[in-house]
Amino acid sequence: MKRILAAAAATLLAVSATACGSGDNGESGGKTKVVFSYWGSDSRQKLTEAAIAEFERKNPSIDVEGDFSDWDSYYEKLATKAAAGDAPDVMTIEIRGLAEYAGRGMLADMNGKVNTAGLDQGVIKAGQVDGKQFAIPTGVNAFPMIVNTATLKKYGQKVPDDKTWTWDDYIETSQKVTEKSGGKVWGTEYNENPAFLQIYAAQRGEQFYSGGKVALSEQTIKDWWALLQKIIDTKAGPSAAEMLETGTKVDQALLATNESAFGSWWSNQLDALTKGSGQDLDLLRMPKAPGATASGMFLQPAMYYTISAKTERAEAAQKFVDFLVNDPAAGAILLSDRGLPTNAEVIAAIKGKLSPADQKVLEFMDSIKSDLSPIVVPPKGAMEMEDILKRATDSVLFGKAQPDEAAKTFLTEANGALSQ
Repeated sequence: MKRILAAAAATLLAVSATACGSGDNGESGGKTKVVFSYWGSDSRQKLTEAAIAEFERKNPSIDVEGDFSDWDSYYEKLATKAAAGDAPDVMTIEIRGLAEYAGRGMLADMNGKVNTAGLDQGVIKAGQVDGKQFAIPTGVNAFPMIVNTATLKKYGQKVPDDKTWTWDDYIETSQKVTEKSGGKVWGTEYNENPAFLQIYAAQRGEQFYSGGKVALSEQTIKDWWALLQKIIDTKAGPSAAEMLETGTKVDQALLATNESAFGSWWSNQLDALTKGSGQDLDLLRMPKAPGATASGMFLQPAMYYTISAKTERAEAAQKFVDFLVNDPAAGAILLSDRGLPTNAEVIAAIKGKLSPADQKVLEFMDSIKSDLSPIVVPPKGAMEMEDILKRATDSVLFGKAQPDEAAKTFLTEANGALSQ
């Protein structure tokens, strides 16, 4: 994000003394006005507006104004609005920005202010920084391997046993799909998401972050790049240039366009991938390194609801967040859009309304519980990690830098960002 988050945080902090929510006295037609900022797609906007309408029906004295942006402009817009004295009362942020925002004194401690008794207590801890509950997870995701079973069978391949398969098994099966399809379909697509590297490293007993720094060894980073390079060299997947053309949006995924048998995406994206492909897709555990005792997979909040530390409408903001995470009526509208809810009562109420794809996600998440690593909140500066890792990875895959050099550059840039 090229330091957009840090800039946004700094700007919000600077103006927080005077910017207390909606840029007016907080009243709208005699009602308490709460501004709620969030990002997403057009479909998310429609779902959110429907949830807001239901909240306002149940709380007629509160008027919620949705402040919607697409992802690319979200944090920049947040900074701009704050500078104009229009900071939102309720803000959506992601896990990589939690320590940044909390550390700058921008977020209210919601401990005892929002009911968290019904939420998964392991997940709720992922909204804490220094023991304070600065954020409430909207729902949870995992980062699995997704497979088009019909494509595998079409080209004579079996669905792997995801409890035992290795990275070599994954590449070999993918290579055969590409070969037997005559190049019409790739065996796999791949991406440069830090979650992929985090899983790969955890299988070797390494954490992504520790002590406020990147804890990955140069060797693990280089070996992960070698894995990606092997996918390319064996034609198990496309070249780096071809992958670059697909972008990072779900509707452009090779899985969504039926041009790939495998691909790794966040679990809450299965429904969109399924709709795009028009075929049934399934979730698998990620492959493992031979001898690995840990799967490396982990739960992660899809995003968080947070409340401004300076809002003058804290009670109304708290009611709204409480509604979003605890009310079955909100769950019935939002479903899995922001990850699967962690409130058992909400899950029970909406289970029958989930799409077939989301039903699969729910079953998969339940089946891998014992394999998951604890959630870790990244340190300040982690918002830049995806950009830094992508630059370093591209430099290797496009042949612009040697792995040794690129690994050193990545660690220097990454830890520089974390030290700001």
